[in-house]
Amino acid sequence: MGVLPSPPPPCSLLLLGIILLQAIAGSSAVVVGLTRRHHRAVHPGFAENQAPSCDLYSGSWVEDESYPLYQYSSCPLIDAEFNCQLYGRPDSSYLRYRWKPQDCDLPRFDGLDFLVKMRGKSVMFVGDSLGRNQWESLVCMLNAAASRSPARFVRGDPLSTYNFLEYGVSLSFYRAPYLVDIDVVQGKRVLRLDDISVNSNLWRGVDVLSFNSGHWWTHKGSMQGWDYMGEGGAYYTDMDRLVAFQKGLTTWANWVDHNIDRTKTKVFLQSISPTHYNPAEWNAPVSRNCYGETVPVSGRNYSGPYPDQMRVLRGVLRGMASPAYLLDITALSELRKDGHPSVYSGGLSPAERASPEHSSDCSHWCLPGLPDTWNQLFYTALLF
Repeated sequence: MGVLPSPPPPCSLLLLGIILLQAIAGSSAVVVGLTRRHHRAVHPGFAENQAPSCDLYSGSWVEDESYPLYQYSSCPLIDAEFNCQLYGRPDSSYLRYRWKPQDCDLPRFDGLDFLVKMRGKSVMFVGDSLGRNQWESLVCMLNAAASRSPARFVRGDPLSTYNFLEYGVSLSFYRAPYLVDIDVVQGKRVLRLDDISVNSNLWRGVDVLSFNSGHWWTHKGSMQGWDYMGEGGAYYTDMDRLVAFQKGLTTWANWVDHNIDRTKTKVFLQSISPTHYNPAEWNAPVSRNCYGETVPVSGRNYSGPYPDQMRVLRGVLRGMASPAYLLDITALSELRKDGHPSVYSGGLSPAERASPEHSSDCSHWCLPGLPDTWNQLFYTALLF
């Protein structure tokens, strides 16, 4: 590999075109309503060219006393950063909301049905900690249905796997926040916008692949995961982050089109998981962030901070020869300002807990909690 050149000035690349963004319109549903129709999820299955029978992602959050679907104390795998009840969250109403599509009833999650129908098959979540959030949720949901069934867990980096041995079902998480590769050249981390060959080695032969990415592309300073971006032999100290996201996601999409047999493997792409750091987004300027929020956003149009990334994501999907199924969780999750750990996660000192305006985690989600609904939608799209 060649020697890194002296850092060039940051690239200033612009995305072409202006696309009108659709708004989320409130409905008259029980708790909160959502009527955005930008993506119709056909129920059942993946055949989006069929006449749509139900948009799974347009609906409302309703209270349901039969929730949650499991208890944190009975799950074998919840990372400290997601385990809000264990770390002292005092309220529990956020656990008892169910997603209700406007034009149909979402099938209730049945863990035994999932394990039986997926017998002998493998599922892998690939992406960042939001993908891990969903993976751990699914492990918890299945364990609640088969708690006495033998299991084996192997934690690793980048790959961790939980096996339900009786059913031969494996659930894995592969950590790849950008999906594309990161190399180390002369001690510097190079984000390869046009290369995914290293990460993708372990994705082949999996029966169900669910990908996510987005948040890490915006990080700067100490949170930035790379020193240079690389493409076509050139190195950049930075570039427009939406352009970089588009390039990296296009590399992923091309790999899926050329390497995955879609008659054997189902491929999902999760839309952007929203954050709730800015209370002005839900008309609560006296709040500091998601800390202290105990109910969903009610009855109003809501547009979170990721419409540009969603535009890129949808554009890349449209360009695929065989588009991945979009698990479109952004809009329904935007309403759940109550679902984040805030200060109720492991690893925080007493001083940090006493300073929620600086220490709150408003990116990840409590377990049990919102990712259980993502998996209910995943289950419906996959098996019905």
